[in-house]
Amino acid sequence: MNVSALGWLITCLVIAGLFIFDFVTHARVPHAPTFRESAIWSAVYIGLAIIFGFVVMWIWGGTYGGEYFAGYVTEKALSVDNLFVFVIIMATFSVPRENQQKVLLIGIVMALVMRGAFIAVGAAAINAYSWVFYLFGFFLIYTAVKLIREHGHEEEIEEERESKIIRLAKRFLPTTDEYHGGKLTTKIDGKRVVTPMLLALVAIGFTDILFALDSIPAIYGLTEEAYIVFTANAFALMGLRQLFFLIGGLLDRLIYLAYGLSIILAFIGVKLVLHALHENTLGFVNGGEMVSVPEISTGLSLAVILGVLIVTAVASLLRTRHTDAKTASETSQSETSQSETS
Repeated sequence: MNVSALGWLITCLVIAGLFIFDFVTHARVPHAPTFRESAIWSAVYIGLAIIFGFVVMWIWGGTYGGEYFAGYVTEKALSVDNLFVFVIIMATFSVPRENQQKVLLIGIVMALVMRGAFIAVGAAAINAYSWVFYLFGFFLIYTAVKLIREHGHEEEIEEERESKIIRLAKRFLPTTDEYHGGKLTTKIDGKRVVTPMLLALVAIGFTDILFALDSIPAIYGLTEEAYIVFTANAFALMGLRQLFFLIGGLLDRLIYLAYGLSIILAFIGVKLVLHALHENTLGFVNGGEMVSVPEISTGLSLAVILGVLIVTAVASLLRTRHTDAKTASETSQSETSQSETS
């Protein structure tokens, strides 16, 4: 895949322009977005991501187009998992709903910048050392196991992490516990202090680093093209703010999402290890020669990723629907019993 410097520049300018447009038209004026607003703009950004995928397919061919779509779907799925943490951060810092858009958008831009740095480092490492695929593969398998082990304890883990960040920030910075509109800092008695808004951004920035550690190796398991890695990440992050408000109430119902993501990460981890064996240069593995192992195609990867996500979503909704119905029935029976007793 040959992308010129001009192509990179135009792509970066378009993505930056979309983020600026998003901030100016939505986040600059504090307000709580309606469901309709969130749904429309979520559809717009998903539509733009799909159109870009077809552009990639048209210019560079179906193989790269398939890699982009596989990467985009994976990053979007991981982004939904990230929303759980964003919800916890918003609750921990009691961010007013009308200011949540600003916090999210700045946090998303921070995430894109950090991922851009990780992408550059990852691309350089892959070009220089093929054994990096082993490292990425085993790390993703470890992450998949860790995700399952921590499932159900995400809130406690995140709250403990945030409390450490708050203590560290307050140790070095003068802070206030009160919000002052959308300001990150303010003056109290002539002294410049940090508001909870900035502390929330620091927490989101820290978690962005952790998210990048998972997402960048995952997408490099689907494509080695830095351009596809960057654009798939950018478009996946672009509609994350709207998605936060659109499916905020649905997040608690996706009870099996962690299992689905762990399967996807483990699958990509295995794919990376197989690829590393096929490209092997390590002397202590088969004498430094390639190992004849089957490699997983992009088409199969996309099918597995979509299949796991669909099964996970349907199973989660069916399970929570059954639980809600059971709870409603028990509540109704309890009320009837109390009424008869009275």
